[in-house]
Amino acid sequence: MTGQLAFVESPVQLLNVLEWAHARTPATGGAALPHPGVGIRSAGATGAPPDDVRGRVGTTDGAPAGPRLPVPAAPTGAAPSRGGEAPTDLTLVVLSPTDPMSRGQLRRMAQLARDEGVTVRWQEARDGRGSLARTLRELAPLLRAAERVIVGDPFSRYVQLLLTLFGPRHLTVVDDGTATMEYAAQLARGERLVRWHRRGSRGPRELVLAPVSAAARRRLAPTRRRTVEIFTSLPVEAPPGTTVTPHTFAWTRARFGPPRLTRGADLVGTSLVETGVVDPDRYAQAVAGLARTHGATRYFAHRRESTEKLHRIAVETGLEIVRPDLPLELIARRGPIGRTVVSFPSTVVHTLPLALAGTGVKVAVCAVPPEWLRENVSARAQGFLAGVTGTAAREVDRLTVHAAPAVERFEFG
Repeated sequence: MTGQLAFVESPVQLLNVLEWAHARTPATGGAALPHPGVGIRSAGATGAPPDDVRGRVGTTDGAPAGPRLPVPAAPTGAAPSRGGEAPTDLTLVVLSPTDPMSRGQLRRMAQLARDEGVTVRWQEARDGRGSLARTLRELAPLLRAAERVIVGDPFSRYVQLLLTLFGPRHLTVVDDGTATMEYAAQLARGERLVRWHRRGSRGPRELVLAPVSAAARRRLAPTRRRTVEIFTSLPVEAPPGTTVTPHTFAWTRARFGPPRLTRGADLVGTSLVETGVVDPDRYAQAVAGLARTHGATRYFAHRRESTEKLHRIAVETGLEIVRPDLPLELIARRGPIGRTVVSFPSTVVHTLPLALAGTGVKVAVCAVPPEWLRENVSARAQGFLAGVTGTAAREVDRLTVHAAPAVERFEFG
């Protein structure tokens, strides 16, 4: 068995595989990483993918599906990447999602990976009937030959099925948002793997997939024949038998920036409304309150935020809605970026301080009070959100916002 095989389904997962590969190269030795601001050079995405959706909100296959919002294009000027420093035996498989925003970001990230010398395979894993069987058939030889498998989402049904059929000798889990924290906690407790925002009861789909989940739980745990590494920027305690490797965003800092800073603040959006955790009215009021308090002018949307919600935020607050064409860590590092970045509980309260180390940018997190949550949200989800806020980096400010019952309304001319 030879080679290293990575499976990614989101732009952030792909970024973190590049970070993991960079940390293992002889140039860094996996230990002594560049200090922020040292040896930094600019780089950016090259070329627009066929399904480019930059500058559109809520599109399908690149076609506008609602009101156009003021979305400034992210800067794309770049110098050539150094490239060629990634392990030559690394193959990165993109299990392509269906939504156009994720596909556009993934294609740009895939080009950055190729610039780094990584072999990238784009797999249309969800393009209709028979795609699952075809994907399994085409990837089986790669899985059998892989000495190490790197995954970005241990909760993914696709990844769980692949690992059930083919168990690697060495497994690495890279960050996929705050899900890494929950994965490590569930692994330590010996629980079944389930996303933190899902309800505790099992529906018909969960019952049907229970055997796959149970088998995946065993394949995602260390044994005498399998090592498990967690490569993370989050505050994670190593479950028994696993290794936790610090993720410092060394590749991002070495390739991008330092950014130009603007005078105002930027807000970072979240998909907590879309996942059914936070009430949409409370969320819109909170965004308006934060924008007024901090003098924010831009709102960086999460790729899963709906067109309707973003349109409402733009109309009610006057904020510019920005759909980033790369993960926010790269956008922020490349700049321009506000001197203060305000976020709701999410991964960025842990990752942005690392990516922006040495730049003077201040990151703040706004807690989610219980009254914002929807009625069906479990106590487990509430505790998880509080934990994300409480474990944020020491240099991150903690904010509390009291949303007014009414929100000022702005009309575009």
